[in-house]
Amino acid sequence: MEKVILFDLDGTLIDSTDAILSTFHHTFKEMNYDFKGQDKDIKSLIGHPLDIMFQDLGVPQEIVWDYVDSYKKRYREISKQQTELLKFAKEAIELANTFARLSVVTTKTGLYSIELLEHLKLMDYFEFVTGREHVENPKPHPEPIHKTLDLMKIEGTCDIWMVGDTELDLIAANSAGVNSVGVLCGYGEENTLKEHTSYIAPNPLEAVKIIQNLSKF
Repeated sequence: MEKVILFDLDGTLIDSTDAILSTFHHTFKEMNYDFKGQDKDIKSLIGHPLDIMFQDLGVPQEIVWDYVDSYKKRYREISKQQTELLKFAKEAIELANTFARLSVVTTKTGLYSIELLEHLKLMDYFEFVTGREHVENPKPHPEPIHKTLDLMKIEGTCDIWMVGDTELDLIAANSAGVNSVGVLCGYGEENTLKEHTSYIAPNPLEAVKIIQNLSKF
């Protein structure tokens, strides 16, 4: 049976926390917004689309896209320098590549995600990167997963898995009718992840090993 593994990015394969936090603060300063919260408030929202993050941090809906535009411009400038692979991420991808077809499903901008993966010398492992601009409804909606599987031309019976660090990834997987593994190396809490999947791993490599072992039966 053909195997497919879809990976989230932030908190699953890469650590871009510094880039995200610094870009949010840069945007608040550029937009003259007096942000009263703390870094932990921003971090708790990582994984959501930018417009949702800014609104949850107090930015009025009618001007939120101005903030998103400011953020994207700055993030593209600094993301490569302030992003690194999480521990075991490369090993996870290399192992997964030996028995499955791979793609990325993220709420980050797809264009910037591809640039990051190319910078990290990992893009060649992935068939497609589905980002925020490629869908109308981001995770936790199943559309990004369905979109990616359509691009991969997945037909017939396949063993499909989503690997992610937040409940958004796992809810999307459940809604799309695919399997999932939650990883604890990112932004989600273990108790929350357990509400949405039977499989929890400390990092992406152990997640891939779970999929590999389950796929043998």
